[in-house]
Amino acid sequence: MDIAEFTRELHLISIGFPWASPLFGTGGGQGARQFTELGLALLLSSLIGLERELQQKSAGLRTHTLVGVGSALFVEVSLHGFGPAHGLAGAGADGSRVAAQVVSGIGFIGGGLIFVRRDAVRGLTTAATIWLTCAVGMACGGGLPLLGAAAALVHFLVVRGFPLVTRRLTAAPAIERFELLLSYRTRRGLLGRVLELCTSRGFRVTDVQIHSEVREREHENGKGKAKGREAEVVLGLEGRVPAHPLVEELTDWEGILGVGLRAHRDSTE
Repeated sequence: MDIAEFTRELHLISIGFPWASPLFGTGGGQGARQFTELGLALLLSSLIGLERELQQKSAGLRTHTLVGVGSALFVEVSLHGFGPAHGLAGAGADGSRVAAQVVSGIGFIGGGLIFVRRDAVRGLTTAATIWLTCAVGMACGGGLPLLGAAAALVHFLVVRGFPLVTRRLTAAPAIERFELLLSYRTRRGLLGRVLELCTSRGFRVTDVQIHSEVREREHENGKGKAKGREAEVVLGLEGRVPAHPLVEELTDWEGILGVGLRAHRDSTE
């Protein structure tokens, strides 16, 4: 840089070039418009996060709100934070690069929400919602509030409306997935009989997990204690018929110590 260019830059600063604007001034990208855009990003991302919170998903109200507001702030910084530097000689800053990195960086949060358990994937919808919330926040920060609001409405249409439509379009009953928990005495052939009963009732066994141990139990005649081997098994089942009649029948079987039923925990949500 020669003396003439250096003198010119000093002159620009001295006459009030925006680079030398007050730190806490309301101009230079810190005005009412920018605060309104951040507030709109806060509102829309909070609505999306509230829906996820009510569905008891791993990423709820706080996560989505912070992602939306943070994305909006990154775009504000991209648009206004580096703008004054473009007027200086030799400056080649590109503020849009900051916003571009938000799109790729949000993948780290989304990737942390996706879990693979056996052959099922869980968390895809929540990760996609985080990605959409980032886009909504960036739209608000970029001065496109109508597009941001429309994207938020699309979220509610997809996650709340689409399941209703698919259930109406499906003529056959939906396939229910659940886990059957059994505690029983071993060496009586009960597990084979249970599996046969499940298949005969129209269920498909997708997973079997067995845990056995030796426990002391009272004899039926009350004359003392004896050690016997018991087992606990978790059966992953799926079918189109109710599972409660199956549970009621198993409770009457001799050797069955306990029966439980719970919803299948693997989900793409």
